[in-house]
Amino acid sequence: MSELNLEGMAIAPGVVETIVSLAVREVEGVVSVGSAGGLRLFGNRQGGQGIEVTADENDELHVDVHVDVRYGISLPKVAEDIRTSVADAVTSQVGLKVAAVDVYVEAVQFE
Repeated sequence: MSELNLEGMAIAPGVVETIVSLAVREVEGVVSVGSAGGLRLFGNRQGGQGIEVTADENDELHVDVHVDVRYGISLPKVAEDIRTSVADAVTSQVGLKVAAVDVYVEAVQFE
């Protein structure tokens, strides 16, 4: 994502990614953002930040989040909680609408 310009304020891409990352980490059942290992569900994705943010022509954000989740947690509930947490955090802290949050569960962690 390139720099966002909104009402005389420029926001670096890393700022939005940090807000998203912190919001995701607060969700119960999320072990890590990106992938720290664990039982892979589908294939073998390379590690990394685990967040991609893009803005559409209406300045609405689309967020992709890759997470590892604790075993025994309802995956649909975690995904919904992540969507809510990210949308609330970005809207309140940046002032932009989040059009979509796509959640990718990369691994299940056993404790």
